[in-house]
Amino acid sequence: MLRLTIINGPNLNLLGTREPGIYGSQSFTDYLAGLRREFPEVAITYYQSNIEGELINHLHSCMGNADGIVLNAGGYTHTSIALADAIAAIGVPVIEVHISNVFAREEYRKTSFIASKCRGSISGLGMNGYALAVRHFITISTPETT
Repeated sequence: MLRLTIINGPNLNLLGTREPGIYGSQSFTDYLAGLRREFPEVAITYYQSNIEGELINHLHSCMGNADGIVLNAGGYTHTSIALADAIAAIGVPVIEVHISNVFAREEYRKTSFIASKCRGSISGLGMNGYALAVRHFITISTPETT
């Protein structure tokens, strides 16, 4: 079974109530339940923290325990060299996800310190970005048939 970990950073525990015009009105707990129903063939674990060091520790704990990581680093995307270093160090493929289109927002949000260490980035597709990342991991883990 494919093992994926979704990691959400600061303030994403407030999804559903935080700026619904930008982030929507669905809680991540509700979204995650639907995601697990949509992909029953994938073991999806979830972790959220508002603390940078805890996110780094959790990335480290994924070594040998996850086949892929879907990471929404929130505001740390634009500030954390340490998260980028952790992604580079663990050897587990990571897809960066952002619910909002960071390129249509404030200028500082257009810089990602983690993107160059990730397999890819998904931005601006709402919560569906998480499902797209899961689909990608399924696609690359399934042997091609001829």
